[in-house]
Amino acid sequence: MPRLPPLPPETTPELKGHFDFFLSTLGFTPNSVLTMQRKPKLVKAFADLNAAVMDPAGEVDLGFRRLVGHVASKAGGCLYCQAHTLLGAHNFGVSDEKLAAVWSYATSPLYTERERAALDFALAAASQPNAVTDDVFERMRAHWSDGEIVEILGVVAMFGFLNRWNDSMGTPLEAVPLAVARKAAPDGTWSPGKHGKDA
Repeated sequence: MPRLPPLPPETTPELKGHFDFFLSTLGFTPNSVLTMQRKPKLVKAFADLNAAVMDPAGEVDLGFRRLVGHVASKAGGCLYCQAHTLLGAHNFGVSDEKLAAVWSYATSPLYTERERAALDFALAAASQPNAVTDDVFERMRAHWSDGEIVEILGVVAMFGFLNRWNDSMGTPLEAVPLAVARKAAPDGTWSPGKHGKDA
């Protein structure tokens, strides 16, 4: 059960343009943003951050950026964000096989050494305390440009905010990301925990 329920989108008409941004990438306005609209300036700032972090003109593949967010959210323990990042990766062309393999990216042949370096970096950067060592960073620099590293860390940092927001609020998970997460789970038994209807 959510600690603060999402409000209907029409509650704050001035935010329609920001809500429409999420409609274009996810197909719906996330409950996280519908809860956040109690403070419209926060929605506007978050939408601007999201647009910058997930800029289509960036250097890092949009689907892979969502996988970075997924691994960061796994480190943060946020099941809501784990499901949303799988949906986002799916929507930007990541195959079902690769989505399912993200749970074991370190050994999966579907992931390159370059991708593994980035996902290891995301996991370390999202950990508490931060686990990015000089070795982890140098491995990143061997595979990714400075600009790409900034983009990847931007994803990790944004999901740090979202992980804390959604886990603290107990944001209810929507049906579409729930279905994608269940399909991607190796045994098909993925659960939304506190973000489910029966939580």
